[in-house]
Amino acid sequence: MNSHVFVDETKHRDYLLVASVVVSAELDVVRKGLRELVLPGQRRLHMKNESDQRKQAIAATIARSGVIATVYDAGRRHRTERERRAACLEALINDCTARGDAVLVLEQDDTLLSWDKQQLITLTRDAGCRDTLRYEHRRAAAEPLLALPDAIAWSWAKGGDWRRRIEPVVTNVRTV
Repeated sequence: MNSHVFVDETKHRDYLLVASVVVSAELDVVRKGLRELVLPGQRRLHMKNESDQRKQAIAATIARSGVIATVYDAGRRHRTERERRAACLEALINDCTARGDAVLVLEQDDTLLSWDKQQLITLTRDAGCRDTLRYEHRRAAAEPLLALPDAIAWSWAKGGDWRRRIEPVVTNVRTV
C-alpha cells in the first residue's frame, strides 16, 4: 500500500504517539475535508483550542474519512519522555516498514527536531527502509493532515465519549 503517515503526540495523561495512515490516492480528498473545517482567521485545526461542538464535527469528519490510525502507548513505562518517544518511534518505523509506507510526516517540535532526525536515521537503517521511507517534519499550519493525529491523540487521551467518537479509525493500539 502506497501511503503517507502523519504523526503527532500527546502527553495529556500518558505518552501517546498517534500515526494516521492515508492512502496516497486519498490525500487530496482528506486534506480538502479538513481544510473545510478551518474557520476564517484560523491557521489550522487544533483540538485543544476548539469548542466541544467543533471537536465533535472534527471527530465525525475524521471518522468518515477512511483514515486508519495506530495509537502507540508508552504510558509511564520508560524513565524519560525521550525514552517514551524513542520506544514509540521504533514501533512506528517497524510498522511503516511492514506496510510499505512511502512518506512519514511528523509534527515539528523544534526542541526535538535534531534528536528526532538522529533517531530516524538509526531506526530506518536498522529496519532496512532507509531508501524506501521518506520522512520529514512539518508544522501543522503547513500540513492540514497533521490535524488527523492531533485530533485522534486528543480524543483517545480524553477517553469516554471522545474516544468512542474516534475509535472507528483506530485499528491498533500498541503498548511499547
